[in-house]
Amino acid sequence: MPYVVKKNGSRTEYTSAKLRGSLELALRKRPVAAPAVDAAIATIEEKLLTSGKREVETGYIGELVMQELKRLDNVAYIRFASVYKNFEDLAEFQNAIAEVGQERKAPRKS
Repeated sequence: MPYVVKKNGSRTEYTSAKLRGSLELALRKRPVAAPAVDAAIATIEEKLLTSGKREVETGYIGELVMQELKRLDNVAYIRFASVYKNFEDLAEFQNAIAEVGQERKAPRKS
């Protein structure tokens, strides 16, 4: 796995436990089965491995997490996004909720 470059520039080894903890915190008390969480973690880790990068920024991992949470549960996605994107006011929450709402209304491609 690539090393993780934090916002302050320090580097650390990737740990699956931190990724799992972030997902489980966002999904707390949400109706998402454990196998779905395991699959999301596997998807994220596969993307990290196949990126070919020796180092990845935490922002890249955060975006991967948001993609998976949006697929799993909209409430968990909003929870994670509010912390990850550091929402500062109600308008930012409303914009994120509207974005999720628009995606639900859009016809899905088969």
